[in-house]
Amino acid sequence: MPSADAPAHLPDAVRRRLLAVMTVWFCMALIDVGIVNVALPSIQHDLGATASDLQWILSGYALTFGAVLIAAGRAGDILGHGGLFLAGLAVFTAASLAAALAPSPAWLNAARFVEGIGAGGMSPQVYGMVQQYFHGAERGRAFGLLGMATSLSVAIAPPLGGALIALGGPFWGWRLTFLINVPLGAAGCVLAWLWFPRPLVRLHASTTHAESAPHGLLASLDVVGSLIAAIAVLALLLPFVEFHASKWVWAWLPVGLAAVWAWVAWERWYAHAGKPAMVDLKLFTLASFANGLTIQTLYFLGMTSVWVLVALYAQEAAGMSAFATGLLGVPSALLAATAAHWAGKRVARAGRKLVIAGQTVAVAGLALSALAVLAHAHLGISLWWLLATLGVYGLGQGATVSPNQTLTLAAVPVAYAGSAGALVSASQRVGAAVGIAVVTGVVFATLTRAAWSTATVAGFTLIAVLMLAAIGVGIRDLRHAKRS
Repeated sequence: MPSADAPAHLPDAVRRRLLAVMTVWFCMALIDVGIVNVALPSIQHDLGATASDLQWILSGYALTFGAVLIAAGRAGDILGHGGLFLAGLAVFTAASLAAALAPSPAWLNAARFVEGIGAGGMSPQVYGMVQQYFHGAERGRAFGLLGMATSLSVAIAPPLGGALIALGGPFWGWRLTFLINVPLGAAGCVLAWLWFPRPLVRLHASTTHAESAPHGLLASLDVVGSLIAAIAVLALLLPFVEFHASKWVWAWLPVGLAAVWAWVAWERWYAHAGKPAMVDLKLFTLASFANGLTIQTLYFLGMTSVWVLVALYAQEAAGMSAFATGLLGVPSALLAATAAHWAGKRVARAGRKLVIAGQTVAVAGLALSALAVLAHAHLGISLWWLLATLGVYGLGQGATVSPNQTLTLAAVPVAYAGSAGALVSASQRVGAAVGIAVVTGVVFATLTRAAWSTATVAGFTLIAVLMLAAIGVGIRDLRHAKRS
């Protein structure tokens, strides 16, 4: 495997502009998810959408997002991350306009599928460009800024969606939640074209003259491996995002596992044949990458489920409105943004210790939240105490995710920055989908024999176990680093 390449040098002003474009318009894709959750009742009323239509509005985006990640990451490594980011942003913007003008649920679902393709095309390019143009402590600060923006986007999405729906009324309200992406996306395309380094399309330095021909370029892109990877991610995600629809959807799970095995076998053969594999499997021999990816997966198995459980308990057991429930997460998101920015400046010095500390704080916040739920159910205290306990959880979350991404990709060669970043992003998507399905399954199974408070605490307990397992992997990685 090639050694970690020195990142390309750019003037500080150029890198700041590049990071600004990536941060703002990468967060568009994340805000889009939260806004759509708020807009679903309005969509159902205006378009006459069925429950199945509404589910596909959510899951269709998630499925296509995940399916294109790895292929898009490899394409960025070969053709240039800036050009692929610009292409993904253009697709996302055009699909948002189509969604805003949708006359029927089928039209809207098709637009959401295309939106997912655009977002999945953008995401790995962000990791790739940070890896390529930032190094050392600057890379940690860049990922910290991205983590801060991500947390802020989660915080503002629900109230922004509610405000746009109130502003536009029953017909235009939900359409504005998609239409807002159009001017932002158009401005992003212009700024990316003006500010991103040239050339937008480039073959990596390791690419030979012969590979510059169309046949060589296709071989470098590894089309077969890309298709197998897309099938694997799609088949693994589908049962967990559509588990309520039919029991037969679980037949896709063994298909996904078989596709993972086929992808690994293909990549080994492809590399043995002397061709450039889409992901160098020797990346997994890097302890920092393998352990970081495991931590990321375990953490996302639990992290996203916290907010599902809070929403269920607050609305079903405490009778809070959807708007009030959304407010419960705002302080946590703001504190997560602050912690991500703070941790990004220190991860180069603190290393994996910072991630372990962040996870420990997150587990403590989760334990306090479980106590707040029990105290609300049995002692009658206000559920608004969750603002404080979830705030502690947010601090830990902010000090975990971005630093872990920095450490996971630290030793990855620039030649595989996009595909490695795609694996990180795919682990998040798959971990979140699997975690939500498993944790809510445990909650509803407990609910058949106990009250909402007990079921919610059972869900929190499972999440804490997953987080403790991630802490264990972090400790193992820390010990490995000390031995090295």
